Amino acid sequence: MSSFKGTYTHSVDEKGRLNLPAKLRKYVSPENNDTYVVTRGFEQCLFVYPLDEWAKVEAKLRELNNYNPEHRKFLRRILEMANEVQLDSQARLSIPQDLRDYAKIRGEVRIIGTLDKIELWDPGIYEKYEASLTESYEEIAEKVMK
Repeated sequence: MSSFKGTYTHSVDEKGRLNLPAKLRKYVSPENNDTYVVTRGFEQCLFVYPLDEWAKVEAKLRELNNYNPEHRKFLRRILEMANEVQLDSQARLSIPQDLRDYAKIRGEVRIIGTLDKIELWDPGIYEKYEASLTESYEEIAEKVMK
């Protein structure tokens, strides 16, 4: 079970490679063989799952009803951009161009650990997202932690 936490800022090189921080890599079980699934996230970020955590997501996706149009739309949206990537010898993830375009990732990347996955954000988009929040941290905590 992964337990990603913290925030980091790293750069993406011209080939779309991102160095995954060692503090996050330590939470990945060796059985994953340094393999991750990168896909479209919410609010224009990317989700990065180690294989074992992605397997849990896939199990939930398999429970969706293919006869339901909303379920089909969601399956297509999350899976059409899902890519299995492996860390290279320098602990870098190669982020496919279509995903970088979706998240507007160029140059710097904000990396956020969110327990079972890692989120990748363009720093400017993340700042706009935070500025758009109308409730305080305390108000959100009260609602979700009841």
